[in-house]
Amino acid sequence: MDKQIPIYKIPFGMKVVIITFVFLLLSMQQFYYLIHIQYLGFRFHGWAKQPDVKTVHQFIDKTLPFVLGHRDFKTLGASRTDAMVSANHAIFELFLKEPLEKESFFHELNRNLPTDIRAIKIQETNKNFNIIQSPKTKEYIYLFAHGEKCHPFTAPILSSFMEKLDIDTMKKGAKLFEGKHNFKKYCTKPSAKTVFDREISISKIEENTLYQANFFPEKSYAYHVHGKGFMRNQIRLMMGQLLRLGRGEISLEDIQNSLSHPDEVPLDCIAPPSGLILNKINIEP
Repeated sequence: MDKQIPIYKIPFGMKVVIITFVFLLLSMQQFYYLIHIQYLGFRFHGWAKQPDVKTVHQFIDKTLPFVLGHRDFKTLGASRTDAMVSANHAIFELFLKEPLEKESFFHELNRNLPTDIRAIKIQETNKNFNIIQSPKTKEYIYLFAHGEKCHPFTAPILSSFMEKLDIDTMKKGAKLFEGKHNFKKYCTKPSAKTVFDREISISKIEENTLYQANFFPEKSYAYHVHGKGFMRNQIRLMMGQLLRLGRGEISLEDIQNSLSHPDEVPLDCIAPPSGLILNKINIEP
């Protein structure tokens, strides 16, 4: 049987090597957390950090040093939203070199965040999880009303259109987006690497029962769009086409042609941003 060497008999040089090795292991260790949040996007210029404007990511990274007591951290978002777009459920990953006491961190994070950003859940993950590359489904809704001028308090999350819209025809148009299509016309400023072939699993218009308030119109609608990935302004351009359809400016056939035979002429009717909400992100295991 092998005998253990008493620590006092280990040569001093070897002790230094062992201590240094342990220190390096500890310093290299990282801890990973997923923070689930909600935010009202009306005053923000989107999620991503940008110079000279207020963004959600910027406010989170400014808040974390007060909560953690240091700046030795990194954050990455699971999804980007555009200016004035809100999120009922978004996720970012927090990378640290020391573990969190989750309950106290969660409380302090909410205490220090502005009132229009709220943490709703925290969970541990590991180095094998990639928040950017991990398969995920995103559920968006677009809230709107028509035929009247809505109360100003609805402006942050609901778009109102004064003219009467043909909702039944818009519902038929929404279903045309379901399935795999070439959405080349439904993207602004694509890059050379942009993939235009996308699949929409759900595209439907229903009466809004998700968000209600006493200053909301008597009837409002929610356009539901689910998919694994969306291009810049894609959903707002889709909604823009549905608005044109509801006004009688285009036909159902026009929408079909825009998907089956897309030309190089970009669409120019884009719905206002404040009606759009990232409703949920589903991360697949």
